[in-house]
Amino acid sequence: MKGYQNTTYAARYRKLIERVAATERTAVPGRDDLALAVARNYFKLLAYKDEYEVARLYTDGRFMDKIRSQFEGDITLRFHLAPPLLAVKDPETGHLTKREYGPWALSAFKVLARLKGLRGTLFDPFGHTEERRTERRLIRDYETLIEKLLTRLNQDNHQLAVRIASLPDHIRGFGHVKEAAIEQARSQERELLAAFESNETRSAAAE
Repeated sequence: MKGYQNTTYAARYRKLIERVAATERTAVPGRDDLALAVARNYFKLLAYKDEYEVARLYTDGRFMDKIRSQFEGDITLRFHLAPPLLAVKDPETGHLTKREYGPWALSAFKVLARLKGLRGTLFDPFGHTEERRTERRLIRDYETLIEKLLTRLNQDNHQLAVRIASLPDHIRGFGHVKEAAIEQARSQERELLAAFESNETRSAAAE
């Protein structure tokens, strides 16, 4: 998480995981399913693959090492991308269309990777797109959701809490594919939360 953004971002991640682990130990002794689920899914939401992360992955050395291990001789790289500030929308589908960029894109990636500190700030040129706003909203919503689960966690609803906390794992893809996955995850969340709260009501009535 530090490599993705900075130490503050990493501390934000660690703080929630530690809180979940401590609450789970008290509410459901001997279990760590929820802490593991939150660790995996919160990381996924925090480390969303935006322009800065794509640039970092292409320029941290591992990508070129992999290319050189698979091909010999002179290599010309071409990238098919749909950068939100440059790509045009398909007139029929409304989706951004990809275009080809030459080897110079790697130089642009190196510059962009060094600008990751702009991520989420007022000066982030990509941060105002609907997709980036949605990704930041997903993080905030997940943090609120986990806090809600922790305040009501008990032996009876523990496995439901794990399922709810694991929903981001189903959010995949980019653009319209990701949008559809988000809507499906939200629908599942509403159903599982209703069951979670119903379970809590039954547990309280039984006491």
